[in-house]
Amino acid sequence: MFTGLIEHMGTVSAIAHDDGGCTLTIGQAGPVLGDCHIGDSIAVNGACLTVTAFDAVGGWFTVWLANETLGRTDLGERRVGEQVNLERAMGAGVRFGGHFVQAHVDGTAAIVGREADGDSVRLRFAVKDAGLLRFLVVKGYVTLDGASLTVTEVDDGAQTFGVMLIQHTQERITLGRKAVGATVNVEVDMVGKYVLKSVEAALGGDGAEGIRGLIEKVVLDVLSRNK
Repeated sequence: MFTGLIEHMGTVSAIAHDDGGCTLTIGQAGPVLGDCHIGDSIAVNGACLTVTAFDAVGGWFTVWLANETLGRTDLGERRVGEQVNLERAMGAGVRFGGHFVQAHVDGTAAIVGREADGDSVRLRFAVKDAGLLRFLVVKGYVTLDGASLTVTEVDDGAQTFGVMLIQHTQERITLGRKAVGATVNVEVDMVGKYVLKSVEAALGGDGAEGIRGLIEKVVLDVLSRNK
């Protein structure tokens, strides 16, 4: 479990591909390796990955990216020299300043708008999977490249949503430096996913079909009583 509060930005220092995926080496990562062990979880751009090797003194660690991870996230697009957001798994007894983040990426989105607003910047995103929009509400949570952010707008018709980054946040996460057209990893609020599934089950089906079935049952019941 993570909080979505980015601890540090590391740098991709090496990428080794093979048929089953690839090994990613993250350098300049010393601040997140002080208590590291093989097998620990570190979120890299919002994807929970397992540390397979590390050198705390040298400030680097490696993770394995399976094809599933490469297909669901933007990590396969990263290049040597690019920065990535890093967060260690949440420890017991720490302040919980973000929101419940699993670091299980739901999909990706592209930056389609970037607009300055004083010292802040407003970003707008087009989702690849329109189904993710049902979990996004204004003033709700969304995780972008591992960073816990507040949704400022949702346009279901255009299949877009927006967030605002204050100057402090711009300086501490990679999103503040990404240009229009860049891809980001998206994780919607896990609470919303559980609520939706529970409501669908209570309504007797999945999604719209479940709601329709419930309405049909109510209408038929009313009609039978009024015969």
